[in-house]
Amino acid sequence: MLVHYTMTPEGIVESREKESPILVFVNPDEKEKHALVGEYQIEEHMVQSALDPEELSRLQFELGYAAVIFKVPKNYSARDHYLFKVSTVGAFLFKDRLILVVTENIDLFASKLFLKCASLQDVLLKLLYQSISHFLGHLKAINMISDELEKKINKAMENKYLINLFTLEKSLVFYLNAINTNGALIEKIKTNEGKLGLTPEQSEFVGDINIENTQCCRQAEVYSNILASLMDARVSIVSNNLNLLIKFLNIITIGIMVPTLVVSIFSMNVTLPLQGHPAAFWLIVSLALVSVFGVFLSWKYFKW
Repeated sequence: MLVHYTMTPEGIVESREKESPILVFVNPDEKEKHALVGEYQIEEHMVQSALDPEELSRLQFELGYAAVIFKVPKNYSARDHYLFKVSTVGAFLFKDRLILVVTENIDLFASKLFLKCASLQDVLLKLLYQSISHFLGHLKAINMISDELEKKINKAMENKYLINLFTLEKSLVFYLNAINTNGALIEKIKTNEGKLGLTPEQSEFVGDINIENTQCCRQAEVYSNILASLMDARVSIVSNNLNLLIKFLNIITIGIMVPTLVVSIFSMNVTLPLQGHPAAFWLIVSLALVSVFGVFLSWKYFKW
């Protein structure tokens, strides 16, 4: 799907003009891929890189345009089962046009960042900055989810919540790798400011983007290290909860078995003491209760 956008004082809005300065190809089909290669002269391998979720971020200068491949977090849904995924965006900067290739339909220009965009370079840099903000937002969500799962693990006796935490840890590894590769891209943009035609203000903004990405990377590292280092402790908690349950069930089982033994002895089809006593039933019940009480006293005394 191809969507046209133009820059206005109110921000970047959708346009019906074919000669719009910003073109967004959303999960392009074969016909649109041929148009990217044939009409806009974009290398075919660059188009494939923009659609490959495993592609690393990079800056590459081709004849007539600069290709910027960077990573963004994918929109999370309940079907992902706590797995936060990463997607790739391809930005192809021409002299008078910016072409974006994305794999999913997302509102790229909804942020207030795009209210003031004087050039296509501004749009590109703010897309990079927005991707960092999205990573930070997802990291906060991951941290909140992990806190909730930890509370459930304290009472859990099954592996479900542990598996969810393992999935979150896997997500953080993906995010950390994506943020690091974005950092390498930002460093390369800094060293090629002249080729990209950046103004001094835009160069300063690149420095701000680099700082934000570094902080985002450190935050992802902290969350990842916390999850990884405490995973053994959480496994021990689940195991201990299961042991406590088994211990409690054993107490109940033994508590039932002892009075059952007493009653069974007096139920044998032989001559027994108290057989003719008028209160034999109540004496046997009392003896059974005393045996239960004795079991629990012994359990407490020996600290089983």
